[in-house]
Amino acid sequence: MATLNQRAEIALLDVPLQQALGRAMNNFADGRVRVMGSLPHGEALRDHARMIRAGTLSRLDEHLVAFQRSAEGNGAIVHWARDAAEARALVVEIAKGNEVQRIVKSKSMLTEEIELNPALEAAGLEVLETDLGEYVVQLGHDHPSHIIAPIVHKRKEDVSALFHEHLGTPLDADIPTLTAAARRALREAFLQADMGITGANFAVAESGSIVLVTNEGNGRFVTAAPRIHVALVGIERLVPTLDDLGTLLQILAASATGQPLSCYTTFVTGPRRSRDEDGPEQVHVILVDNGRSRILGTELAEILYCIRCGACLNVCPVYRNVGGHTYGSVYPGPIGIVVTPALDGLGPWNELPQASSLCGACTEACPVRIDIPRMLLKLRAESVDAGYPPDWLHFGIRGFTWAATRPRLFRWGARLASVAQRLAPKAGPGWTRWLPGPLGGWTQTRAFPPVVSESFSARWEKRQAAAEGADRRN
Repeated sequence: MATLNQRAEIALLDVPLQQALGRAMNNFADGRVRVMGSLPHGEALRDHARMIRAGTLSRLDEHLVAFQRSAEGNGAIVHWARDAAEARALVVEIAKGNEVQRIVKSKSMLTEEIELNPALEAAGLEVLETDLGEYVVQLGHDHPSHIIAPIVHKRKEDVSALFHEHLGTPLDADIPTLTAAARRALREAFLQADMGITGANFAVAESGSIVLVTNEGNGRFVTAAPRIHVALVGIERLVPTLDDLGTLLQILAASATGQPLSCYTTFVTGPRRSRDEDGPEQVHVILVDNGRSRILGTELAEILYCIRCGACLNVCPVYRNVGGHTYGSVYPGPIGIVVTPALDGLGPWNELPQASSLCGACTEACPVRIDIPRMLLKLRAESVDAGYPPDWLHFGIRGFTWAATRPRLFRWGARLASVAQRLAPKAGPGWTRWLPGPLGGWTQTRAFPPVVSESFSARWEKRQAAAEGADRRN
């Protein structure tokens, strides 16, 4: 697998990707600012939402038990999965036990995390994604690149070519034609499916409800048309009460897509009753841990406050330039570079915490004010302690530390750097367009600013000397 830097370099040179990201990111970010600004007491609402998330996680065990009790009281069947393998096995077992052949799915990052689709297909089951973006991803044998907008990395022209190949639409089809073609293909699948699988934006302990927030009607088809509904829920998705849910729903839509409220907010509270005209005969809720309980009580526990709005991705200068696939993880962007090593361990993901400028834009945009930079510094420190950084960086930092703690040597080094820079190729007045060795990564895409010929210390000494001279003259 290519390194993070190699994937980033490929993304930066991908012109269609850069076009797609440029169009989408500004729309999302501007929409969030507009709608959050229109909310009465918006900042207080964020503070209250953070308090809800912190309080929920501090008593998560109690809320989980309460949810199970409420959900089973509604007629749902609650299962517990310690890890991804158990979660996959439970879904396959439910499908086989009910002679399921065809499955339709609503968008779910958790099912991506546990790699559910390959397991279902290996068991001989037909699986179809019904969220339009996920449907495009599935047709193209691709992966989502954004928490909210799975195909933010694709242009309309890319989707048109894919639909022309698989659905027979004209190569120059407009957006209404493309969506109509997808609707026709998916409507047939809804009617034939035996099982619908969803994730959950929230699970309400008080009522035992699963809450789905979407901008497409597919979520309601998935939960109402098939005879069996399976919801996979990360254990951190719990909300204690319906009042708490109301607060979180307000900031979710505003932060995710810049809407006052998403088009569809669906509550699933148990299977179909005798008086209901439609709905599933069985509702199964699988509560998935998969490393989450291990994070609780650690310095990274705050990452579980996340409500999966994607706001941090939309404002991150790194994500906005390289897109989601560069991260190599199901969860990209600022949230992903913390949650992925937190869930899976730092070893295979030790590069991810470096994919940030620590500018703090993510925390500023986060509706529950998650302090991502603080956790990134923690992960970076752990990475250094574990010996993951390359040797050149390790020895370079040690060398800089040694020089920086010796003032005379540091001043001599600064003067030497200033002289050396004068000899380097220029990209403008004083700016360097080439640096040697590992430092060349900087100048591949940008110039290096000039090293000052006179240090701050030297200028300060001159200023002090001039002031003392003026005092003596007076």
